[in-house]
Amino acid sequence: MTAALSALDEGLTPERPVLREAVRALLTALADRAPGRSVEVRVPPYGAVQCISGPRHTRGTPPNVVETDPRTWLELATGRLDWERAVTQGRVSVSGVRADLSEYLPLHADGEAI
Repeated sequence: MTAALSALDEGLTPERPVLREAVRALLTALADRAPGRSVEVRVPPYGAVQCISGPRHTRGTPPNVVETDPRTWLELATGRLDWERAVTQGRVSVSGVRADLSEYLPLHADGEAI
């Protein structure tokens, strides 16, 4: 993940395998921090997780969906981009009443933003 974040900080696009690994690691961290199955967070083409407690969705398109691109996801998850700004700028697509991740982002490790 360090390589992906370093590339972002330098204004570069991380290599695909590095970006994929970072996206998946941060999606897993979100699912660990906010366990549940009421919201689906999608970061195509690299991954998706279900998280946040509440009514469980089992078939078809979930009613609560968050979708964004890999770069935006890394920026959100690491505190480099604010949730409200990302939504306002159209960098994140949200649907459903539970699709607000602001309470869970940025993700933290040892009390520090990743």
